[in-house]
Amino acid sequence: MKCNRDTFILMYETVYKDMYRFALSLTKDSHDAKDCVSEAVLKAYEKREQLQEKKAFKGWIFTILANVCKKHFREKAKYLPITYLDEKRNYDYDLPLDVRRALENLNEEEQLIVSLSVFAGYNSSEIGTYLKVNPSTIRSKRSRALQKLAPYLAEEKE
Repeated sequence: MKCNRDTFILMYETVYKDMYRFALSLTKDSHDAKDCVSEAVLKAYEKREQLQEKKAFKGWIFTILANVCKKHFREKAKYLPITYLDEKRNYDYDLPLDVRRALENLNEEEQLIVSLSVFAGYNSSEIGTYLKVNPSTIRSKRSRALQKLAPYLAEEKE
């Protein structure tokens, strides 16, 4: 597939909001999320000739974004005390507050699985391929993570 500038832009326009939500769910900071999305888009654009099929674009660009977010988090964690990371939660309002708070109760792997599933729309096979884990394990981990989230997201009854 030849992915020229215009084709890339058209495909990007279909996923940019999901990319931001995904990055925000991982980084917990709107500025960091925007930086990660920008870096991922730039990397994807520079490597657009490697894209084999148009239908693979979403998975391809989200893989790049997940790797950028992980790299960003590792680099930030090297230089900042952990208390700073906890205090520096400058959230954007794209994710409701209750969802953001609920996600904080999951470990990094659970957040990644739930984010890939819920925000990016991947199925367990696709997530399993990306994480190099059996799809049934992904389904189990996703199920347990969603159960952990349930009490935080349950509607209050009067």
